Amino acid sequence: MTTTTFISSTTTLSTLLTSLTNLPTSPPSLYLDLEGAKLSRHGTISLLTLYIPPKNTIYLIDIHTLGATAFSTPSTPLPTNEPSITLKSLLESPTTPKIFFDVRNDSDALFAHYNIALQCIHDVQLMELATRRTPSRTHLSSLAKCIEHDVALSAAEQQQSRHVKEQGLNLFSPERGGSYAVFNERPLRAAVRDYCVLDAVHMPGLWRAYSGRMSAFWWVMVREAGAERVRESQGVGYVSHGGHKALGCWSGAQIRVAERRWQSGVRSGLCA
Repeated sequence: MTTTTFISSTTTLSTLLTSLTNLPTSPPSLYLDLEGAKLSRHGTISLLTLYIPPKNTIYLIDIHTLGATAFSTPSTPLPTNEPSITLKSLLESPTTPKIFFDVRNDSDALFAHYNIALQCIHDVQLMELATRRTPSRTHLSSLAKCIEHDVALSAAEQQQSRHVKEQGLNLFSPERGGSYAVFNERPLRAAVRDYCVLDAVHMPGLWRAYSGRMSAFWWVMVREAGAERVRESQGVGYVSHGGHKALGCWSGAQIRVAERRWQSGVRSGLCA
């Protein structure tokens, strides 16, 4: 059974970071999601959800309370004299994969508020787009839709997931009379905690489902598109909200050109 741990002190954070050394990277061990008020450069980060399947634990890291120290606090020194890590160094590691679903606004907020430049990202939303069984890649799928179609849940589990999602939205969505301030309430409401957990707990299953259908060609396409999402989110002209964010990133023509480049031996910059 997956447990949930709330991290709101530098001491517990340091201990957590120490436990993250030498985790397996294939399959990935780190699944992340951020919550906050209008999550972007124009909003705030309240919570960072970190799901680590090998530890069977979801950590809710209290960014609202810890602020910048959440990213600068070092791991507890090890007797092996391995260098300490911080949450910032982990997020920026070029060799440790981090799994997000639609990394764009998370990246925007991390870069704008804490100068964190994400690297080695697997974006599950792009993985779904790459492995879609229908020919159309015009529009992106939401996390809820991916869970509904690609995670084997019973009818009761699906109903419970919808209930948790609706409860959370009713609390924080201004359109429903809620307020983002609930992410900053301490102690955290159970319904808010459950909402954060729900967004992370299904991501490993989605990653496995899509990675099993991806060819080497599509791995390159997804990784490059994910890196491009990060670069765009750091740009001056990035727009964090709007209908444009529902559109896919590859046209049929782009895919055909990339496939020809791949067949000719090109292994990077396929959509350049």
